[in-house]
Amino acid sequence: MKLLTSCRVICLSWSATALLACADAAAQSVPTIDTEDATLGSAKVSAGGDVHPMLAFDVRNGDFARGNYDDDRADLDRLPVHAQLGFAIDLSHGADRDATSWLVVRSSNGFHAPAMGESTAPRIWYESNNLAAFVFTPAKGLRTAAVYTIKASPNGVSATTHEASLSFAYDGEDAVGTLSPTFVVTMRPKGDHGVFTQAAIEPAFDLSKREDGPKLSIPIAIGRGWGGFYGAGSGSRTYVSAGAALEQPFLLGATHWSTRLEALAVVRDDRLAALSGPSGETGTVVPLVTWSVSMAY
Repeated sequence: MKLLTSCRVICLSWSATALLACADAAAQSVPTIDTEDATLGSAKVSAGGDVHPMLAFDVRNGDFARGNYDDDRADLDRLPVHAQLGFAIDLSHGADRDATSWLVVRSSNGFHAPAMGESTAPRIWYESNNLAAFVFTPAKGLRTAAVYTIKASPNGVSATTHEASLSFAYDGEDAVGTLSPTFVVTMRPKGDHGVFTQAAIEPAFDLSKREDGPKLSIPIAIGRGWGGFYGAGSGSRTYVSAGAALEQPFLLGATHWSTRLEALAVVRDDRLAALSGPSGETGTVVPLVTWSVSMAY
């Protein structure tokens, strides 16, 4: 009887330990990086393994990068679709077994109904942004990334550029962390010169008491391209974007998914708006709506 009781205690203790370990692992996240502006984000991942595949799919009413027209006007004419595929590899772990550094690789590819000037095959494939990044955690709640992105246009609608960025994100458990601030500085080893900086916040609010309930967030960003970053003779130009996003996480098997609906108003200075002409979007205020589905494992 004593032996049976001891075995039960050991089994219960092991089960509790396993459940706690699974809960810790399920709560872990890996960094994500936006291929347009190198902003750091995060995605919840399932337990197990050091390699975390990620994919995403989105539909937009237009395509703009850093407040600037990027081959699709903000209307319902061509409805660009983007497909993203990547992975994050855990490189090191802390004493609590959580990863503290990662290698992130990501590819985002844009497709739309081609315009008359897009005559090179494949005509519908107008954008391919590919990045590699080293991300590490210098302090609790703070992530830093060194990012290198190559932006190409398979159908030849725009030139190839290379971008080197330093990106920062903070989500600590304090008042500043509740704002989820990010900051990025970017220069181009190939393409137009100059430097781009962007600061952003995205405070979020739970709409349900459930851990997997919907969240409402308020994304706000301000960016400035310095010294001709937006093109030769463009000088230094500024934009601001603000709006709202509704996000709903869900599980498919052991895989974490999320769907997000985001609506933004992008406000550019007059010169930046004029740079998109004559065939682009020249409004100083541009409405952008994006619906996306993403996965991380």
